[in-house]
Amino acid sequence: MNQEDIKDSDIDIVIGALQPDLTSFLNEWRPVFSRFHLIIVKDPDLKEQLNIPEGFDHHVYTKPDIEKAVGASSTILFSGYSCRYFGYLVSKKKYIISIDDDCLPARDNEGNLVDPVAQHITNLTTPATPFFFNTLYDPFRDGADFVRGYPFSLRSGVTCALSCGLWLNLADYDAPTQALKPQQRNSQYVDLIMTVPARALLPVSGINIAFEREMVGPALFPALRLAREGKLRWETIEDIWSGMCAKVICDHLGLGVKTGLPYVWRSAKGDPIESLKKEWQGVKLMEEVVPFFQSVRLPRTATTTEDCVAEMAKSVRERLGSVDPVFNHAADAMLQWVKLWKSVGSGSSTPGGA
Repeated sequence: MNQEDIKDSDIDIVIGALQPDLTSFLNEWRPVFSRFHLIIVKDPDLKEQLNIPEGFDHHVYTKPDIEKAVGASSTILFSGYSCRYFGYLVSKKKYIISIDDDCLPARDNEGNLVDPVAQHITNLTTPATPFFFNTLYDPFRDGADFVRGYPFSLRSGVTCALSCGLWLNLADYDAPTQALKPQQRNSQYVDLIMTVPARALLPVSGINIAFEREMVGPALFPALRLAREGKLRWETIEDIWSGMCAKVICDHLGLGVKTGLPYVWRSAKGDPIESLKKEWQGVKLMEEVVPFFQSVRLPRTATTTEDCVAEMAKSVRERLGSVDPVFNHAADAMLQWVKLWKSVGSGSSTPGGA
């Protein structure tokens, strides 16, 4: 589907509400978000009522809505930043844009307000090129093309299923890095987009992403939860885990992943020293997680995203289950997510789906 064929009604913006007053957040985003339907999922642990300004087409989902859909005894916990995954589950739109509630619109190098929805949709509706790296980055941007030596047989590219945006001000560092460099901020607006090469992993950040829901939605789930998981981004790795699952699955199904533009402006909050106590388990687990994803291979019989998630859950249990109990829980959550996707979501997904 070309970008000019995309209608505003084809897009849901999913927001996980971890703070009760969304007035300032939504008013800052009004020039962009007011054209689209918003799915706002309230953190089940949040006691206060949400304050949402007028003028937005939105639907709010709360703890009773989540429990009605998935059951109160579900092994999947939609608390904290994981609440936004419920929005992925209940959306029926072709494209989902997900932006954290501590982010505001960024400005480019000319001072123009960045429209992340438009840029994400551009990324998703132009081909990705994962099988051969183009040194001028995205050849489908205006003013760019394939460089000399790029095989013509690969220039048509593949469907892009996942777009990973970036952040100005507070970059998505982990707690150790932020603790060592508490004053460091990202002020570099780098005007580029690139396809992540096949078989290369990346830390997908849920702060600012977009995806084609039927293609990659079943691979984005809140599965790996730390024993002391907190309410700050650097106290979680659930998006890192599901992002690596999604990247391996995209590689297997011949889909592309892009990173770079668009940017959002991210505000600083929390104490990285205190967060490090909660995230340290995740820092150690990554030394087991990355080699697993680098080596895991899915069978040719896995032809849908749901099939791939089920096969990966099996490998997680077999190869990581003895390392730490959190991996067995993650495998259970992945399998339950597939069941939920088929019952609550829209059913089976195939590459190039509607």
